[in-house]
Amino acid sequence: MENLKRVIVDFKKLTPEVLKLLVDKYPDGYDDRNIISFKNAQGERIEAVEVTTEDTKYLVKISAKLERTMENYDEDDYEEFDDDDPDAVVDPDMMQDDDQEED
Repeated sequence: MENLKRVIVDFKKLTPEVLKLLVDKYPDGYDDRNIISFKNAQGERIEAVEVTTEDTKYLVKISAKLERTMENYDEDDYEEFDDDDPDAVVDPDMMQDDDQEED
């Protein structure tokens, strides 16, 4: 486990694979016990939650967008995408705009 590659992931770079790992690990959402805080290279305080694959430990930055996306997760929404496609996970704010335009 100590030889894992470590990756910090922002919502904009979230892939279907990592999103599914998050939802599987935190099916009822995450809480303060799950949050890891650290300072990045620029000295900014970052809060993230951790998920792990065979070879990689992901620290996914916490945001309101991440929470909404996890709450509304449906695996079927990502069937047409590769697991590592960072364009597959859509900004939930953009989806709301699309829904309003259809009304």
